[in-house]
Amino acid sequence: MDAAMVTLGVLAVAAFLFATELIPLAVTAIGAAISLGLLGVLTPKEVFAGLSNSTVVLFAGMFIIGAAMFQTGVAQKIGIAVVKKSGTNERSLMAAIMLITIVLSSVSSNTATVACLMPVVIQICAAAKVPVAPQLMGLAVAANVGGTITMVGTPPNILMSATLGASGLTPFGFFEFAWIGIPLSIVGVLYMLTIGRKLCPQHMAIVPEGADDKKEEAKDPRKMIVCGVILLCVIVAMVLEKDINVPMQTSAIIGGLMCVLTGCLNEKQAYQGIDWTTIFLFAGMLPLASAMDKSGAGKVIADFVVGLMGDAPSAVVIVAAMFALSCGLTQFMSNTAAAALLAPIAISIAQSVGVSPYPVVMAIGIAGSCAFTTPVATPPNTLVLGPGQFKFMDYVKVGLPLVFISLIVCLVVIPLVWPF
Repeated sequence: MDAAMVTLGVLAVAAFLFATELIPLAVTAIGAAISLGLLGVLTPKEVFAGLSNSTVVLFAGMFIIGAAMFQTGVAQKIGIAVVKKSGTNERSLMAAIMLITIVLSSVSSNTATVACLMPVVIQICAAAKVPVAPQLMGLAVAANVGGTITMVGTPPNILMSATLGASGLTPFGFFEFAWIGIPLSIVGVLYMLTIGRKLCPQHMAIVPEGADDKKEEAKDPRKMIVCGVILLCVIVAMVLEKDINVPMQTSAIIGGLMCVLTGCLNEKQAYQGIDWTTIFLFAGMLPLASAMDKSGAGKVIADFVVGLMGDAPSAVVIVAAMFALSCGLTQFMSNTAAAALLAPIAISIAQSVGVSPYPVVMAIGIAGSCAFTTPVATPPNTLVLGPGQFKFMDYVKVGLPLVFISLIVCLVVIPLVWPF
């Protein structure tokens, strides 16, 4: 059996265990990576490469900063202030949270945006006494759709423009993605305010021990200020990442270290603040995503779907198929890798049947951000897993209808802006 078939077999088993949760999600993820190593698809170094991945490091740093926000009372302060201003209406809170997230995610990392806002959202829900799970799912959805608005909002957008340029075609403009990104974001917000909110579990917020608002009188104002300054500096550093030449994960770790060194929280609290399930789940899935690309398993799936379209598919069928393929692959492998795999195939298919490649390539890029149906599809989804107390199937229930709605939006909007 070749490496591609082995990888697809491991993916199928992992998908079954994820869906049933017969064993913990993190154990399934790490087990899948180890299995690929034992079966010879990955080298020993590749099996555990996820633990040193920059996104995993970013997670750890931001979890520590988030814990410091709770311990010092900064999150409580912000949460109470927001509740006093906006009230405790769940829909109003969700709308405000999602709009802020969409704006921030359109011009900066959606992962960093979720990592920075998550502690505040948790405390808002605690103060307002409303379920936290729907709000955190809304946060993740907003981060994913917000990234589709500009070229720098998410890596697949940059890749789509670069692929067009490499093929001798005019690349997409910086704000050209907004033609589909903004409608998709609006639909995402409306969906979560109505259907999505009802499909979410209704878990209440779990505030770290010793960090509840009843102990507000005991909080040290100096530590609150220090923690607030550290958070602000980290956010600014992430926004200016390219200008100051400091990677986001480095800024996050420095921020986490400063929280400990300044006494905002102690070493034990820092360790306890890290959601280790999230860390190991994401670290375990990265090697599987890599194997999908390296072994050719992703290409096997792509070739199968392309074969189903026939010799002379219509333009709408090509766009729909490429959207479904890109979106399907990105639920279990890197959306950047999925887009990189599919974009050249899409351009070739489009040119061979006399269709403009622009709507097809745009559909692939946008579909890569419609990663709503699994907790490992995108870092924002993984980040909210623990705090939201979500199960794997919660993402499927909420995300699957939104994927279909997103497909419909793309089939309507994309041909209007980029004609076939």
